[in-house]
Amino acid sequence: MPHHAVPNAVSPAIQSHTRRVARAAIIVMAFFVLSRALGFLREIVIARQFGTSAELDAYLAAFRIPDLLFALMAGGALGSALIPVLSEYLARDDGRAAWKLASAVLNWVVLAMGGVATLVALGAPVLVRTVIAPGFTPAQHALTAELMRWMLLSTLIFGISGIVMGILNARQHFLLPALAPAVYNLAIALGAWLLGPSLGVRGAVVGVVVGAAAHLLVQLPALRRFDVRYWPRLAPHDPGVREVGRLMAPRALGLAAVELNHLVNVVLASGLAAGSLAALNYGRMIMLLPEGVIAQSVAIAAFPTFSALVARKEHAALQRVFRTTLRSVLYLTLPATVGLILLREPLVVALLQRGAFDARSSAATAWALLFYALGLASHAALEIITRAFYAAHDTRTPVGVGVAAMLANALLSVALIALFRQLGWAPHGGLALANTLATTAEMGVLLFLLHRRLGILSDAHELTGALGRISAGCLVTALSLLGVNAAFAETPAWLQCGLGVVLGGGMYGLTTLALRCDEPIILMHTVWRRVHKQIPSSES
Repeated sequence: MPHHAVPNAVSPAIQSHTRRVARAAIIVMAFFVLSRALGFLREIVIARQFGTSAELDAYLAAFRIPDLLFALMAGGALGSALIPVLSEYLARDDGRAAWKLASAVLNWVVLAMGGVATLVALGAPVLVRTVIAPGFTPAQHALTAELMRWMLLSTLIFGISGIVMGILNARQHFLLPALAPAVYNLAIALGAWLLGPSLGVRGAVVGVVVGAAAHLLVQLPALRRFDVRYWPRLAPHDPGVREVGRLMAPRALGLAAVELNHLVNVVLASGLAAGSLAALNYGRMIMLLPEGVIAQSVAIAAFPTFSALVARKEHAALQRVFRTTLRSVLYLTLPATVGLILLREPLVVALLQRGAFDARSSAATAWALLFYALGLASHAALEIITRAFYAAHDTRTPVGVGVAAMLANALLSVALIALFRQLGWAPHGGLALANTLATTAEMGVLLFLLHRRLGILSDAHELTGALGRISAGCLVTALSLLGVNAAFAETPAWLQCGLGVVLGGGMYGLTTLALRCDEPIILMHTVWRRVHKQIPSSES
């Protein structure tokens, strides 16, 4: 909606909720930038050491079962279930009951994850050979199983850390939880850099375990500030524990579907040319940079507010805050999509091409990035849409749609690999395109269902008008980047990317301001207030 058309009927309470989300998002976004920058440093070091080698394929494949276990028993599933329930206790000022609930959930997670991780460690060689990467060589099988066993330690630590993060987010504290991933990425980068020359990819795995411990330890000081207490209890019949379990089960299945999608990629890519899995990983990583910095940070900041509004039954405020949040995310991710597509080749060269990561590796990664980037906006919108469902205590609907998307992704992957081969194209691009198509369909279905349930798009003109202005800005950005590519094709890749970002981003900002978009004005006002006004830490 244009700035001049914002209705005066927007209440101070809704404006307050929107400002709180914006302030928290700025904090989380700043640390997501730091985390993603360190994540890129991590990948640059790994790429320099290992390129797109068979050894790196084994390292990436080893993550699959630990990540699946984490998704099933902790991680985003646990946070999505724990935060709404904790928010209800805290809304009633019942801190004692909240911390007793968190303690019971923590104890269940440690017991369950510890037991299952032990069984997986014992069966690692069989899992790798028969399920994870049947196309690998025997040497890759042995290395993958060894690395997986070490990674299971980090999975258990992350289970505990995820609960701590959920507690802090429920208390509207985002600073240390946002810092934790940066510490984790730094540890992996140091492990690969310092230990890689002597230990190979095992050095990076040492960094994974140490980084997981640091991810937990960096958050612990904030627990004392909120007077969080621990009780050695399981309380399986406690209503709060049962509600967390009820909400967590479908969400865990949904995240498991995501991890199974990754596993499908590993299985299919293991039968392609060596390095295909690594190229897919790097392409996805670059696509997820703006998704993480923008969408995940905004979604993390918005989720406690969504949950609080649902708990207080303030549905009109929820609709307004959701629409504003979604528009802001699309405003930032759609031009990023254009940039990733048109600058993909110099971007990959500038970020990764050094050492063992050669021109062939760059070309394979840029090919994957082309098809992943097409789905950036869908990935970003899903972060916001799914959290609105979780805030409403509905984790089943996203799971049902997510499982359907997983099946579609698997079928599309097989079909598109065959199609790409028939066209003479590198087949790993078909895996990336399948992910984009399945994610886009998932996003569209969930947005439709959310509107049917909560009337979340009751003012459709507001969103379509904003999308029209954003699209016009993206068109100007695309023309600007095409001009940069034509004029500076022979310059160093880093200079071509830098000029593209400055010129394309500048033209986008000027165009959307000229079209009277709200989003850049809101963003500038929010940043200005954060810089020039002391925000109470309890709100941050």
